Amino acid sequence: MDIKSEIACFAGTQGVYTHASDACGGKMTFGLFMPEQARLGPVPVLWYLSGLTCTHENAMIKAGAQAWAAEEGIALVFPDTSPRGADVADDEAYDLGQGAGFYVNATQDPWAPHFRMWDYVADELPALLGGEFAVDLERQSITGHSMGGHGALTLAMARPAQYRSVSAFSPICNPMGSDWGQKQLTAYLGAKSSAWETHDASHQMLEKGFDGPVLVDTGTQDPFLDLLMPETLAFSMAKRRQNGHLRLQPGYDHSYFFVSTFMEDHINFHAEALYAE
Repeated sequence: MDIKSEIACFAGTQGVYTHASDACGGKMTFGLFMPEQARLGPVPVLWYLSGLTCTHENAMIKAGAQAWAAEEGIALVFPDTSPRGADVADDEAYDLGQGAGFYVNATQDPWAPHFRMWDYVADELPALLGGEFAVDLERQSITGHSMGGHGALTLAMARPAQYRSVSAFSPICNPMGSDWGQKQLTAYLGAKSSAWETHDASHQMLEKGFDGPVLVDTGTQDPFLDLLMPETLAFSMAKRRQNGHLRLQPGYDHSYFFVSTFMEDHINFHAEALYAE
């Protein structure tokens, strides 16, 4: 692991690191905020998965999460959104290829050799952090924005023993239910099959739910609202009687102005679960 930068931040450290990834078959970059409390012992971990076209930097710089994480004594992890490099497949469209990994393990060419973000986020990167930093992997939670909200919800429901709580900002809720979502699922996972179901939050919520609390915020002025389809997740949560809240926030859009406005709520929500006995 190589240190790209380590900067003092709210009495803790905001770092950026690179490492060789077996899961993604190349070099990966991630951001990590370690609060001051980590000097005394391992701290709980909150994963933040970013959205389409983003890198590890977007939320690290724009979300305002470090102040609240420092107050609660929580480490924040900002993985990249996909593998990158000249030998990694890409596409001219913003919603496929580099920057648009969708947190799946691709099975189709040309994506399969590198696009294994599910394994990277769920297994490889936690193992690396556990060996290098004072983090408590028995206390993990996960959140994300847009494509990252989709990833956070689907990972949490597939790995309920790994995450104590899950939240999302403007998540893609029902990719199986739109032509746009089916485009990526087909490209990465092949023609419609049971493989899609694991990566559809509304379907997974109806079928499995989540053992812990759920918090979802979406803005009513989000220009992508028809693609996000929060109503499908709301239906699934109500049908399953899921422990959680799905909030439509009047006047807010899809931007980091929206994310940063409600970040304190989300950090506090996760802190309650992460520090529960």
